Amino acid sequence: MSDAPDAVPHPQRYLTPAFGLLAVFYFLVFFAGYQLFAVMPLHLRDMGASLSESGRFMGGFTLGSAVGSLFTGPLGDRLGQRRVLRVASLLTVVFFVAYAFMHTRWGFYVLAPIHGLLWSGLRTASMTKAGSMLAPEQRAEGMAFFGMAGPGGVALGPLVGLLVLPLLGFRWLVLALGVAYLLLHVFIKQLPRDAPGQPRSTTLIQLPDRLVLFPVLILFLLGMSFGPIPPYSAQEAKFLHEAWPSALITTLAGGMVGMRLIIGFTGMGRSPIHQLLRVILLTLSGMVLLAVMPWALPRHILGGLLYGAGYGMVHTLIFMVIIERSHPDRRGAAVGALYFAYDTGQALGVLLAGGLMEAVGHRWGLALGYRSGWALAALALTGTALLAGRVMRPSPTPSAKLPP
Repeated sequence: MSDAPDAVPHPQRYLTPAFGLLAVFYFLVFFAGYQLFAVMPLHLRDMGASLSESGRFMGGFTLGSAVGSLFTGPLGDRLGQRRVLRVASLLTVVFFVAYAFMHTRWGFYVLAPIHGLLWSGLRTASMTKAGSMLAPEQRAEGMAFFGMAGPGGVALGPLVGLLVLPLLGFRWLVLALGVAYLLLHVFIKQLPRDAPGQPRSTTLIQLPDRLVLFPVLILFLLGMSFGPIPPYSAQEAKFLHEAWPSALITTLAGGMVGMRLIIGFTGMGRSPIHQLLRVILLTLSGMVLLAVMPWALPRHILGGLLYGAGYGMVHTLIFMVIIERSHPDRRGAAVGALYFAYDTGQALGVLLAGGLMEAVGHRWGLALGYRSGWALAALALTGTALLAGRVMRPSPTPSAKLPP
């Protein structure tokens, strides 16, 4: 029986129906979530919110997701990732129904962190389960494939949301998203249960391994750079009268998918983590273009493509190395720590960039205000480049404890 896996062709080792189903689920999570991220700031502006205030919903949402990741990751290690996915997807429906009938801005801000906590469970459990379904030698390739699901949702979610919002209105749009999450709940029932012999944490709160420190810092700064994009990219496009309001975030996701397709043909070498600095510099180049390049639509398209091509692979490499080096009963905790760092960075990035955009906009004009926010994001990415070398170093890790 031990020879059975070797009889399976190399490209099909991870492309099982179950793995494909999990990828579809992950796509739908982002497809529905990023519709909400795109339309919520516009709805809040219609309710009287200022430019800076319109980013508070996503700031609160990502902050709740950050804190939640510290608990949902270990919870998945203890109870099983499939169970966490089922409960979180069903409870999320309640929030979309509440948004549909909310008449005060403060109500959205109160619900945002709690909704974000459930979102953290969906993402952490999905990523951890995907990693556990992959053989160690296929992890980089499999995670790159799985990683296309999220960008696909990021690309199509805002595009569909911004197109449908004028037709349906905010209420019917968010109710439709609630129906989408009911479908997610049905999808989860079809996922395989955890393997009987899979290690389980014996404690409710589990600390990740110490090796997570520098990856955590990198994802914190990466989150700071990405945070302003969902709430402010479409607002900048509308201010500049672009015909394609979702151009930046859609081409960003296109860059993520395109890079993964390229990696699928060329591979990443025997040690993929050594590509980390290169993809960080690619990400930085896209954000620098957003801050300094002239014109509007071409800047959003080119900046988005370059940023997305690098950004997606930074995510993939960091999560791959953490899943690879962490002990099996601490993988959920490690993934949760990464999402905590990323979401905290996102929340801080939204708040800092939004405040800077508004302050600079009042004094020197809104066109320069938006660019100042992208410049702040580029500064955060510079910090990730300085930390990359610490993660690329080989280190004695808990992977030695993993079963063969």
